[in-house]
Amino acid sequence: MIDLSGLAQPLYDLLSSFGLNVSGTGGASDGLRSTSTNLDQIYQLGRTGINNVNTAWDGQAVDAATAKALRVQNSSANLSDTGNEMATVVDQAAAYVETGQKDLDTIVNSFLSDVSALSPTLGTPVGLAAVVSSAIDHIGQGLGVVGRVQDELGTQTAAIQELTPAPSSTSLASVSSGASGLASTASSLLSGSGSTVLSAVSSGLSTAMSGTSNGSKTATSGGNNGSKTPTGSSAGSSTGSADGTGVKITLPDGSVVEAPNEEAATAVRSAISAVGTPYVWGGNTPGSGIDCSGLTKYAYGEAGVELPRLAQEQHIGHPQVSPGDLMPGDLAVWDGHVAMVVGNGQLVEAGDPVSISSIRTENSGMEFYGFYRPTS
Repeated sequence: MIDLSGLAQPLYDLLSSFGLNVSGTGGASDGLRSTSTNLDQIYQLGRTGINNVNTAWDGQAVDAATAKALRVQNSSANLSDTGNEMATVVDQAAAYVETGQKDLDTIVNSFLSDVSALSPTLGTPVGLAAVVSSAIDHIGQGLGVVGRVQDELGTQTAAIQELTPAPSSTSLASVSSGASGLASTASSLLSGSGSTVLSAVSSGLSTAMSGTSNGSKTATSGGNNGSKTPTGSSAGSSTGSADGTGVKITLPDGSVVEAPNEEAATAVRSAISAVGTPYVWGGNTPGSGIDCSGLTKYAYGEAGVELPRLAQEQHIGHPQVSPGDLMPGDLAVWDGHVAMVVGNGQLVEAGDPVSISSIRTENSGMEFYGFYRPTS
């Protein structure tokens, strides 16, 4: 007599073990979002601290401290964004698993329904053959669900791995380490789910082969080879900033910063493209010769924003942006010089040649007018 419980066991194994290592609400994604919230709070505290320091003191030492603090701020913001993106990936993985669980439950109930319908004939060879055939068919359907979800989880795992590297500019070691640990945990959760499913598949196949006694059936998995091409946003793509108009930029040092809008982002890209241009007083041509106000006028002109030609007249837009609130595209204006903030505690300016250096408010004894945002 065939062991009916043995035929059903593979399906029960799949159902009970499927996706146990992936959790949605109250699990890894909530932990990631909580960490991002904490990082946002740290960011706000840092912003206040930078502004307070610059209000109380000035000079080269404060400029150096501000530049370093802004780099940490940028790293914190990027880590927060990464945590939220990873949480979204984990939630999607949990949704895939939940759908798979429901599909497997339907398959189990379908098999039990077949067994119930065939129960009057189970004492006959025809009835036994029909039950075995139904078991094999339903196990095959279950493996198909496993293969599909494994493929979906592979995509999510690749997405987590793409998000794992911490920003190269971070100088907040403990925060970076914590974020990397969270990324590793999230990746392990997804990978672990796949391992659990595969283990259940192996167990199910073994039981099925035992249940069909001397049958010569060979079950094959519909899973893929695990090779995935992760997808992600390229530099310069729109992001979800506070007002919904932020644009991310990748700087030459590899750090990722967020400009307040497309005009500012275009200006930053244009100014950076002129790096290496020799200084020529009154010059306006990137690659040939340019001066400080010529650089910023050219860069913003590429973005469709007109600036006055003289450096000391380019203090337009939102007045007196506080150092803790600086964003890429903001201008640092002196009574005879101007430079553009590019983010991550840096600015680009026409020296000899055009180059990127740390943010500062000191410039050869000139009066510093402040930081301004031409696009606001």
